[in-house]
Amino acid sequence: MNRLEIRLSGFGGQGIIRSGEIIGKAAVLYDGHYATFTQSYGPESRGGACAAQVAIADDPVELSYPHVIDPSVLVIMSQGAYNKYVPGFRRDGLLIVDDSLVELDEVAEGLRVLEVPATRMAEELGRRIVANVVMLGFVAAVTEIASPEAIKQAVLDSVPKGTEELNERAFDVGFEYGRKDGGDEKVA
Repeated sequence: MNRLEIRLSGFGGQGIIRSGEIIGKAAVLYDGHYATFTQSYGPESRGGACAAQVAIADDPVELSYPHVIDPSVLVIMSQGAYNKYVPGFRRDGLLIVDDSLVELDEVAEGLRVLEVPATRMAEELGRRIVANVVMLGFVAAVTEIASPEAIKQAVLDSVPKGTEELNERAFDVGFEYGRKDGGDEKVA
């Protein structure tokens, strides 16, 4: 595996930080890897920019520097995050955007881009707040950052009691969309 890095970014209130925690939990508790998780956010509790970074490896030595340096997967759930992170993103990486909220421009030219209407799909499920779980399902389908089973289990372990069924549906909707849209090629 070596070292895999993912950055998720959006605005406060979207569950970005929780999504990073879930990916880290999936990799460590259910897939048997090592991981580090870091987060950053603006001074606002809701609406400000935030990001979650997860580095995953088979060996703790590969995580001797805990911060994400050069992610191979970048998940964007707001226009502000797109404007901040896409210009410096590696050209051979995978950019995943919530096209309900993000408009691509020339900065994304040449990148491998997958679009998922995560927010719209969450609204169709009746709760916009599960857009991050829809996105996690999509990420599980199109990457090998952690196994789909591990991510789904970590989601179910992390959501508030009584919301498991809704979150499982959200994950499944995103996963199925990713299986159809993302093709058979998975990116690490």
